Amino acid sequence: MTRESPSDASQGLDVLVEDLIVTESFLIKGRVDGKFSRLVKTLEDDRRDFLVVNGATMIDLLHGEVIRTPRVHVNMREVLFAHELVDAGSDYFQKRLSAESGADRVRVRVFFHGPVNLEVAGRIRPRAYEAGLKERSFFVMDECEVRGLNLEETPELEILAKLPYAIVHAPRVSYLYDFS
Repeated sequence: MTRESPSDASQGLDVLVEDLIVTESFLIKGRVDGKFSRLVKTLEDDRRDFLVVNGATMIDLLHGEVIRTPRVHVNMREVLFAHELVDAGSDYFQKRLSAESGADRVRVRVFFHGPVNLEVAGRIRPRAYEAGLKERSFFVMDECEVRGLNLEETPELEILAKLPYAIVHAPRVSYLYDFS
C-alpha cells in the first residue's frame, strides 16, 4: 500500500493506493470502487462495462505525464493487467492454496501490442490463459517482470518493476510464449 505525495493532498486527493490498473496508454493507481473481495473477482464481474477507480493517478505510459482525478471510469476492454497492493479479500485459505501450488508453475512471456508494446514475463499455472475463457477472462501471473517501458526514466512507473504478481486480461494478450 502506498500513499500519494503531499502535492496530492493539496488537490484534495490524499488517498491510499490499493490497486494498479494498466491499459495501453496509462498506469492508473487508486482504489477500485465496489471491490469487496479479491481484485480478480471484481475484474471477472461480467456485469461491469467500466471499472471505477477513486483517487486516481493516471501516468501516461508514452510521455510520463501525470493526471490526478477524484474518479476515473476505465472501460473493461482497455485493461491489460492489474495488481492489488492491498489484499482486501484477506482469504487465508486461498493464499495458502496458491502458495502450495507454486511448484507446478510454468514460465511464460505475454506481449501486448499497442501505442506502447508491453511484455510481462512470469510464471502461471499450466495453460491458465486457456482455462475456461468462456467463464474467466483473467489469469494470475507470479514473479512478474514488466518490459517495454523505461521504468528508471519515469519514477511514477517504477512500481511496475516490483510486482510480485499481475492479473492478466487474457483476451488483450497479442502473443504468448509458453516455455512448458
